[in-house]
Amino acid sequence: MTIQDETIAKVQKLPDPLAQEVNDFVDFLLVKHDSDRRRYLTLLSETNQLAEAGMGDYLGALTDYEGRLARGEIKW
Repeated sequence: MTIQDETIAKVQKLPDPLAQEVNDFVDFLLVKHDSDRRRYLTLLSETNQLAEAGMGDYLGALTDYEGRLARGEIKW
């Protein structure tokens, strides 16, 4: 018997008010899980956008820095 089967059997034995509480709690868990996943995906997306947005500036700054080093304008 799986954990889901065991839980269903227990819930079926509960009086309606308690079964409703279990149902509400399950809804809470589902929303919480979805919310955590949504937050993670949003953070991942924002991180990717920042990384991609900054690469053009980074490459330009690095090229400029290397050029200044080569011309002797700055010392390493």
